[in-house]
Amino acid sequence: MEIPELIDSLQREGDLLAAAAASSGPDAAIPPCPGWTMRDLVLHVGGVHRWATAFVAGAHADPAAVDFDAAVGPSPAEAHLVDWFREGHAGLVSTLRAADPTMQCWTFLPAPSPLAFWARRQAHETGIHRVDAESASGPVTTFAPDVAVDGLNELLLRFASRPKARPVEEPRTLHVHASDAAEDWFITVGPEQIDVSSDGADAHCTIDATASELFVLLWNRRGPDGLDVSGDAGILDLWRDSVRIRWS
Repeated sequence: MEIPELIDSLQREGDLLAAAAASSGPDAAIPPCPGWTMRDLVLHVGGVHRWATAFVAGAHADPAAVDFDAAVGPSPAEAHLVDWFREGHAGLVSTLRAADPTMQCWTFLPAPSPLAFWARRQAHETGIHRVDAESASGPVTTFAPDVAVDGLNELLLRFASRPKARPVEEPRTLHVHASDAAEDWFITVGPEQIDVSSDGADAHCTIDATASELFVLLWNRRGPDGLDVSGDAGILDLWRDSVRIRWS
C-alpha cells in the first residue's frame, strides 16, 4: 500500500475504535486482551499515537529523544477519554499527511522510508486494536483485502521473522491462503527463526480464509473455528506461543 492509502486506513481504523469505545464504555472487558478494560486499551493506543506523532513531527533520529510519558501527557478524566483519543488520533493523521516524504527519523522495522514505516505501523497498530475494541460488544468490522494483506506482510516479514528462540525442536510449516486476494504465505517456525515465503511444498497445516480472517487469526485475535483448516491445527498453538508482540 502507498503512504496516502495507509494514512486513510489509519483514519478509518481510529474512527471505528473511538466509536466502539464510546459505545461500550470505559469499564468494558476486552476479550482478546485478558485483564484489560476499554479504558486501558484507549489509553494505550492514544498514548502510542502521541508518541509516534512526536517522532514524525520532530524528525527525531534518536529513540531516546522522545520521552513516552512526556509525549503522552497527563491521563484524561474519564468523561473525556474518547475525546482525548480522538484528539491524539487526529494529530497523528494530520502530522503524517503534512510530513515531507524525505523526512528522516527513528524507526524500528525496515521500510522504504521513515514516513512509510510510521504510516504503516500506526495503521495496523490501530486496526488490530480496533478489533480489540469492537470485540467488547461486537460486531467486528472486516478489513479490506488490501489492508489485511499489507498487515499480514508487516506481521510476517517484519515482526515475526526477527530471530529469537522458539519453543519448537523441529521446523513446522503453516500455509495460509487468502481466498479473496490470491496471496499465499508459507510460514516455517524453527527453533530460532521464522521463515516466510510465497511458495512452498508440503505444509503441516493449511488454512484457507479471507485476508481479513487470516490477519485477525495470525495476530491471535481469533481462533480457527469456522475457517477451512486441513492438517495439524496444533501448529496454531505453536504460532501463538512463538509470536507474542508486546509493547516495551
